[in-house]
Amino acid sequence: MPGFLGKERSTKASGKAQKGNFSRRTNWAPKESRASCRGKIKFMEKKKQTRKTKTTKAKCGLCGKSGKLIKTDCCGNWICDDSDKYVMFSYAYNSCYRNHDRYTLCAFHYHEEHKGDWKSCKKCKESFHPEIYDWYGSNEYNFEKLDELLPFTPIRCGKCGSMIIQSQGGYASLPDGTYRCDRCYEK
Repeated sequence: MPGFLGKERSTKASGKAQKGNFSRRTNWAPKESRASCRGKIKFMEKKKQTRKTKTTKAKCGLCGKSGKLIKTDCCGNWICDDSDKYVMFSYAYNSCYRNHDRYTLCAFHYHEEHKGDWKSCKKCKESFHPEIYDWYGSNEYNFEKLDELLPFTPIRCGKCGSMIIQSQGGYASLPDGTYRCDRCYEK
């Protein structure tokens, strides 16, 4: 192969062989023009040696795993691309992508196409009961959490008086505006 012997090389554009004094190591320029660049090359080689290269792999911002990742549409953070592993109607919390997309104010704000930052959005505040708003803004599926939580009065079962934690489910909302825990609703 003439290009690697140092006597001639062909150019891709013309297909013709060029004659000249080319070295094996740098096939891109004749020795005469390289001589004038030696100072620059040495400087660049020193710079490469002193520069610390840091190889960082992207990791999921929620669980810390690397591998099959995707950036979220709402906030652009790296997250596991595991929505295909979720089993429909299982209501499992094993999918980072689904959890962020379904249980955060960040994703809600994006899907509803609200303007501005989700942390200061009035439309988002008005869309939820304060307890749910606080949970959606401060749970473990968020990359950033709410700075200030809204005050709220806990909801109690209208029959037995036990406290109902809305983010955990297990309650019914009745048409008259009262709530029932699962035990009382099933009776």
